[in-house]
Amino acid sequence: MTYKQRIDGRKFDEMRPIEAKVGVIPRADGSAMFKIGNTWAYAAVYGPRNLHPKFMQDPQTGILRCSYNMMPFSSSGERVRPGGSRRSKEISLVTQKALLPVLNLEDYPNSVVDVFIELPQTEAGSRCAGICAASMALADAGLDMKDLVSAVSFGKVDDKLVVDLDYSEESYPDGGVADIPIAMLPNSGKISLLQMDGEVTKEELMKLIGMSKKVLMDIYEVQKKALKDKYKGVED
Repeated sequence: MTYKQRIDGRKFDEMRPIEAKVGVIPRADGSAMFKIGNTWAYAAVYGPRNLHPKFMQDPQTGILRCSYNMMPFSSSGERVRPGGSRRSKEISLVTQKALLPVLNLEDYPNSVVDVFIELPQTEAGSRCAGICAASMALADAGLDMKDLVSAVSFGKVDDKLVVDLDYSEESYPDGGVADIPIAMLPNSGKISLLQMDGEVTKEELMKLIGMSKKVLMDIYEVQKKALKDKYKGVED
């Protein structure tokens, strides 16, 4: 049996609808919302600020801390248990690693930049949505950045290569599924995150990376527009 048509009617290389906005949390130093399909991510940035306790400080550079959290009734699948979990810790770590290449934290010695990502509703692609929101929130906070970070999931459902899997595809019962989140620095084309849950061949992986680059550039344009829209009145 082959996967002839996507369950929601999209083309195999088509994303779900996306929306983005910055400055959504007034008391944060920077904040953003990123929505893809029915997955919503909110990110708030606080800092740079002095890091305590002092023994954790680094006189050579600042540090980045990321916290990823799905709200208890946010998932399309089973209810998420409140509080930290191995999954949330793992995604917090990979989010930090995905964002670090664009930041010049050497300008903030002995300091910390905290990024909090909350997801009130999810339907697959939550870590990628969180990375997109966090990247915009860091820019909104005015940190010195080399680039934004854009992220999306892609993979394989049965025998078809697809971009931006939704929950029905991640849990597809009639064939094998591979889910591959990717994060990219759009201006340089460098990849800062690449994970894989499932199996694809080397040839399929290279084709999927090629498919994802156009989609990631489309996401980048939405991120840029959201940042520009906040300051449009100031420029005018």
